Amino acid sequence: MKKHLEVVAAILEYDGKILCMQRGCGKYDYVSFKYEFPGGKIEAGEAKHTAIERELREEMNVHIKVNEKDLYMTVHHEYPDFSITMYAFLCHLASPDFIRKEHVDAKWLLPQDMPQLDWAAADIPIMQKLAQY
Repeated sequence: MKKHLEVVAAILEYDGKILCMQRGCGKYDYVSFKYEFPGGKIEAGEAKHTAIERELREEMNVHIKVNEKDLYMTVHHEYPDFSITMYAFLCHLASPDFIRKEHVDAKWLLPQDMPQLDWAAADIPIMQKLAQY
């Protein structure tokens, strides 16, 4: 049986642009160096919005408040080695400043320019909805 992960992702918006983060080299080549929305696994007993706040603090030194009502969409995706349910939250930032701790690159793009990047498969439906693709 494949492992199933529950994860959260943040669609970080500032001044009409969305932050697209590039993963580094990972365990699986099909997600290595792909672009994604930052986030991570939900810990046992953790609410989705608190998970996103914690992940953004840990990965990017971004401190924001997220509400459950900010849920933008939920994606179910089957990768070859695991499946995920990803809850993507729309978060408006007061400042574009962050520290890139875990990603190899980051770009602020207008939604319509996001399809030009090479996205992780699970993040594609979110990117397409944002880009009205």
